[in-house]
Amino acid sequence: MKSSRIRTNSTQSKPQTMEALLKKTGYRLFGLKWGEFIEGRVTDIKKKMVLIDIGAKTGGIVVGKDYEEVVSYIAKLKIGDIVLCYVKEPENEHGQIILSLRKAANDWRWKFFEEKLSTGEAIEVRAYEVNKGGVIVQMRGVQAFIPASQFAKKYQDSLDGLINKLFKVKVIEVDRSNNRLIFSEKAVSEAKLIAKKRKLLEKIKIGDVLKGEVTGITPFGVFVEAGPLDQKVEGLVHISEISWEKVENPKDFFKTGDKVEVKVIGVDKETGRLNLSVKQNKPDPWEKAEKKYKVGKKLKGKVASLAPFGAFINFEPGVDGLLHISKIPVDFSIDIGKSVEVEIETVDLENRRMSLSLVLKKKPVGYK
Repeated sequence: MKSSRIRTNSTQSKPQTMEALLKKTGYRLFGLKWGEFIEGRVTDIKKKMVLIDIGAKTGGIVVGKDYEEVVSYIAKLKIGDIVLCYVKEPENEHGQIILSLRKAANDWRWKFFEEKLSTGEAIEVRAYEVNKGGVIVQMRGVQAFIPASQFAKKYQDSLDGLINKLFKVKVIEVDRSNNRLIFSEKAVSEAKLIAKKRKLLEKIKIGDVLKGEVTGITPFGVFVEAGPLDQKVEGLVHISEISWEKVENPKDFFKTGDKVEVKVIGVDKETGRLNLSVKQNKPDPWEKAEKKYKVGKKLKGKVASLAPFGAFINFEPGVDGLLHISKIPVDFSIDIGKSVEVEIETVDLENRRMSLSLVLKKKPVGYK
């Protein structure tokens, strides 16, 4: 009786290509290329050098500036750790492979800040530069910024005194792609006050009308402390929300210490600040413009401002019309504050615009 034997196709278990062979054995061909990223295992950490096995005939090394730039990252490494390396030189004059750990260190740094943002844990930093907007600090080789508004009031007039001093902050913004890192000092020193304000913000709703006091004036608006009874929270009345009139300078309307009634138009729970409006407490003059300012109507107004394309004529607070330059005869004198008689040509209520022409006793040739 013939014995039957099952034959196996030996070619099925054997790799048929070099790529398949390498994949099965885990072996990697070297040639290394400049600029390549490769994983390696730390085999030794010396005073000014890190040795890394990347599977080549010779080990890779991190030395010189590449070592100094990431010394804080190297300090936390231990032998056997797997790290991502960047090939700076596949082979130098001594036959060594020069590596960089900058990308791995950078990833380590940003993960640290992302974690602190998530947990809200405070970290200690040292200030090394003060500019108009705030203070610049550096931690783990990453430059961060603390806006002046993110310091407790006791520091805001003396930021220069923080240079070379250690203080605690919290991470409030991490944007790795734009290399943007923002800290807050007052999130630590005024944590209880901020928590109290956030509770108050939960009670304040959009549309609420509050009484407050002007605490600061800037070119872009007015800061007001407002709230119910004796509980106050800071808010900003943007320059566009001061008046229905055109506002060039908030100082023309307010001074520090003024009592003011404001309407809440936004609540920012993250910053603990309100967005406020003064003008929305008063009627919008354009709501009645359809009845008051009809096409063809003649009326007097004052020249409020001049522009290269014409003059703006004011009729009441917040209601201006444009007298286009093409409607102003060459010999007609028009100055700010001058009273002029005009006729309404068009009214655009949606865009709050009005076009005008002069009422002249004698129209120049060609004037329309």
